[in-house]
Amino acid sequence: MNYSSIRSLLFRMDPEAAHDLTVRLLSWMQSVPPLMSAVRRRMSVRDERLRSRVFGLDFPNPVGLAAGFDKHASVYPAVAALGFGFVETGTLTPRPQPGNPKPRLFRLPDDQAVINRMGFNNHGVEAARRSFETLPRPPVPVGINLGKNKDTPNERAVDDYLTGLERLYAYGDYFVINISSPNTQGLRDLQQAEALDGLVGPVMNRRNRLSEETGLHRPVLVKIAPDLDPASLDEILAVITKQRVDGIIATNTTLSREGLRSAARTETGGLSGRPLTRLSTEWIRRIYASTGGNLPIIGVGGIFHAADAYEKIRAGASLVQVYTGMIYHGPSIAADINRELAALLERDGFPSIREAVGADHR
Repeated sequence: MNYSSIRSLLFRMDPEAAHDLTVRLLSWMQSVPPLMSAVRRRMSVRDERLRSRVFGLDFPNPVGLAAGFDKHASVYPAVAALGFGFVETGTLTPRPQPGNPKPRLFRLPDDQAVINRMGFNNHGVEAARRSFETLPRPPVPVGINLGKNKDTPNERAVDDYLTGLERLYAYGDYFVINISSPNTQGLRDLQQAEALDGLVGPVMNRRNRLSEETGLHRPVLVKIAPDLDPASLDEILAVITKQRVDGIIATNTTLSREGLRSAARTETGGLSGRPLTRLSTEWIRRIYASTGGNLPIIGVGGIFHAADAYEKIRAGASLVQVYTGMIYHGPSIAADINRELAALLERDGFPSIREAVGADHR
């Protein structure tokens, strides 16, 4: 069966039930090593032009899976076998939490989009730690996306991020401070310059101390919302530069509903998918220009095909991530994008993906 047939079956299911089924299938797949090896051989695109080194890490290709899929850090080895150049787990909070009431996940097929108000449902950092200790390490970087518990007030939010960083430091190749989900009340207030400075400063200090103690340097990134105004973005970039944050992820989901046609457009939550394509690329372009290309960017939002990824790369993204695109396109999305990216690089005369980053600014 091709994915279009499978998708028609999955789309008859409740979206969260379909997601849970997919995770169970991936969990089964990674329990059968010969199957994992066969999938990896079929899905991997080995092309030296796609390799890059970003914030001190080596990536075999620029296409990663965004946070929100592997919420409990339980299937990242299987996801990596699908051809992704890196995988981001979470969002993880210090204590387990069930998330928001169901239903909380909605497909918008007419818009090739999804609305979610999951609310950081996860098993907590200790369960994730046990998973990292047990599962095989994939041959690609693994990121850990950190959030705060719903009942932690913003004035104590830094404690939650520090807990996640400390408990999981040995296991993540990079860490993400997620302050941009719209589904935890008040979380986005942490993007305000003063609050962000008070959060990021202690996290970077703790990272530096852990780096000295362990000999392991773990990059720290900040994930921002697409609903900022330009002045707020400039303030965020000033804080990130001041605190020497290693990179930025642009962007999270949006609260905008402009131009939507699907019946579920009235649901509350963060919108992802095709309606976010242009908006996230505009923010990438602005961030790259504002920082002179000196701040590594992971571009995410509405990537379905290689052309979408390539546009973000030329706008300034060193790496890209997909999630909603995989729901609509299927598990071969990373392999398909990587094959097409290689052809686009050849078309434009770039010897490597690194040369294409920010090309539109030159």
